[in-house]
Amino acid sequence: MRNFLPFALAALSLPLAAEPVGEVSTAFKLIGPNHKVVVEAYDDPRVQGVSCYVSRAKTGGLSGAFGLAEDRAEASIACRQVGDIAFPKGPLPQQEEVFSERASILFKRLRVVRMVDATRNTLVYLTYTDRLIDGSPQNSVTAVPVPRSTLVPVQR
Repeated sequence: MRNFLPFALAALSLPLAAEPVGEVSTAFKLIGPNHKVVVEAYDDPRVQGVSCYVSRAKTGGLSGAFGLAEDRAEASIACRQVGDIAFPKGPLPQQEEVFSERASILFKRLRVVRMVDATRNTLVYLTYTDRLIDGSPQNSVTAVPVPRSTLVPVQR
């Protein structure tokens, strides 16, 4: 049991998994799944009342079926206030990665970073894909204004 504890704690610290919302096929594949655009949702783990929706390409075919394909770097994001905004885990860092998911078998990841625009009391979310050696400049950004009655707490 003692050896299990480090693994359990590590699992709790992993980023939240995206929740599938829907998908559309973009190209028919005779063998394996079709190429798709998927839409996934996730809640910001440190900001109650904010959910983000990310759409991205998902490669099909045999390589996609076995997890060997490299997904394209294009992604789009829209984050919205879905309830009362609160910060139950305390002040936010000025910039923090809030979500990351593998986009290829090796070295490529889709990332979502939250930035705090304290001047405008707004949360800004950026999605992009990076690679160990050569990332992509393609990105998408969205912003969630926080009501004036709730100031965004920022770590100093």
